[in-house]
Amino acid sequence: MMLGGTPIRGPGPDRGVVFQQPTLYPWMTVARNVSFGPRMRRLPFSEQQQRTEHYLKLVGLQQFARRAPYELSGGMQQRVAIARVLANDPSFLLMDEPFGALDALSRERLQEELLNIWRSTRPAVFFITHSAEEAVYLATRVLVMSARPGRILLDRKVDFSQQVGAAPREVRTHPDFIAAREEIIQRIYESSSESR
Repeated sequence: MMLGGTPIRGPGPDRGVVFQQPTLYPWMTVARNVSFGPRMRRLPFSEQQQRTEHYLKLVGLQQFARRAPYELSGGMQQRVAIARVLANDPSFLLMDEPFGALDALSRERLQEELLNIWRSTRPAVFFITHSAEEAVYLATRVLVMSARPGRILLDRKVDFSQQVGAAPREVRTHPDFIAAREEIIQRIYESSSESR
């Protein structure tokens, strides 16, 4: 497997993965989970602390820094998992339905934060979702895939994620946004009918 022309031979700090379910270390506090990557990279202790505090604040969990993961709800655990990946400052993110377990407000808030992070640092993000709206809102390019065998059914460029300063509600209710979302939903329905 190659990434940016470089062979991938194992894990690396330049690549981060956020799974559907949080994969936290249960024996570590929330803060220790978030600082794990910077600690393994042997960054100075002050930088480890700064990154941990910054990303816990980003996901709204700074007051839970000393808690154990089992003391948090599933959605809160997922926010810790996202903070842990971001604290490593990766250049590539694979996000497998990372917001699926979150309540609607947390989901929209983290979508905005992900866009802000992406706009400022420009990591490549491969984001898997079953939400057409989420795909259109976050992406620069949306791929719709079929069921087995997996093949690309639609490859559509979108640019709503680049509308800096636009209110999320204005973007999501714009006729062009709605048209793009509906086109994707229609292709998904057609695909599910074809596979029966």
